[in-house]
Amino acid sequence: MVMQKLDRLQDLLQTMDRALIAYSGGIDSTLVAKVAYDVLGDRALAITAISPSLLPEDLEDARIQAATIGIAHEEVYTQEMENPDYTSNPVNRCYFCKSELHDTLKPLALQQGYPYVVDGVNADDLQDYRPGIQAAKERGARSPLAEVGISKVEVRQLSQHLGLPWWDKPSQPCLSSRFPYGEEITVEKLRRVGRAEVYLRGLGWPNLRVRSQGDTARIELPPESIQDFVLKSNLAQIVAKLQELGFLFVTLDLEGYQSGKLNRVLERQAVTV
Repeated sequence: MVMQKLDRLQDLLQTMDRALIAYSGGIDSTLVAKVAYDVLGDRALAITAISPSLLPEDLEDARIQAATIGIAHEEVYTQEMENPDYTSNPVNRCYFCKSELHDTLKPLALQQGYPYVVDGVNADDLQDYRPGIQAAKERGARSPLAEVGISKVEVRQLSQHLGLPWWDKPSQPCLSSRFPYGEEITVEKLRRVGRAEVYLRGLGWPNLRVRSQGDTARIELPPESIQDFVLKSNLAQIVAKLQELGFLFVTLDLEGYQSGKLNRVLERQAVTV
């Protein structure tokens, strides 16, 4: 079944003839870039948007991955941090982020002769609260993975099948997702949480989040990793490092990491309305 979906993905991208990929370097958009390059060659272009919500390390990964694939790769700067509708961090923050992204990419695509802008949205993303998907659709972007029904698990299966060495790379959504809705996002806060995650990944914990609420850092790890983290880590050293970065308090989430956890507040509001 998954190989049939790969065939359909290849056919879909082939019909586009020329495509510009909104390429973050994450596993989803990188699979799209790989398949697009395989079927379109130099008629495919990957563009990475640079902003304070993208870690420099993730940008470097994107560059390396694009070079490994062989696809043409360019970079642009986006200005969502100039928009108070984004920095005030409302529940539809992602709408304003993706609006800025696709308002930047669409003119570039037209100028360079690419009739399609495509992204890495997969079929599972359609089941989650993702206001950014609406913004992309409003601007004519296509989502090939979602269109052929490829799930998150299947993205990794296909990436492994295609020989991509980063097929098991942990997902890394933008750093703005680390803040509860309503807390203002600033460049300094993004830098602080980003450096904290890089530090902890360097200690051997690649799959984690550092959630930031006010002056508190809340470390989220997969549930099965929590005990090892407590027993094997120098907790005092970790606290000292995160305080050095600007946090006053450092906590560990005993429930563990779950994608979309910050959206629980929206579910509670829906129940109480």
